[in-house]
Amino acid sequence: MARTITPVADLVAAARARIREIETRDAVAMLDDPDLVIVDLRDVRERKRDGFIPGSFHCPRGMAEFWVDPSSPYFKEIFGEEKTFVFHCASGWRSALTTATLNDMGFEAAHMKDGFNDWKKQGGPVTFEDRTST
Repeated sequence: MARTITPVADLVAAARARIREIETRDAVAMLDDPDLVIVDLRDVRERKRDGFIPGSFHCPRGMAEFWVDPSSPYFKEIFGEEKTFVFHCASGWRSALTTATLNDMGFEAAHMKDGFNDWKKQGGPVTFEDRTST
């Protein structure tokens, strides 16, 4: 009996239909906002290879739900702050799924619609020197 698998593109489209998406140019303009936390969901190898947004907080995608939940032993204090959280990945797919899940948990967040690849393409600042810790 063949399994029916929902294509990931369909899951991403459904997530995008119900979350707040930030255009790259708007995210670049928001970068100096002290109440903004840009959260990078990409793998540490992607950050090393491709660089990252200066000041972004690295949260591996697999830990996002655990790090934002105050009742979790893995909770990270940064997610308890009264800030605007914008998640991103490379192209916007992982961050759309993550943001939808976090919103379902009651954690208010948005995501950068077209991800880090578009950030670089549009000339957003990129660094390779990590000053934040996970």
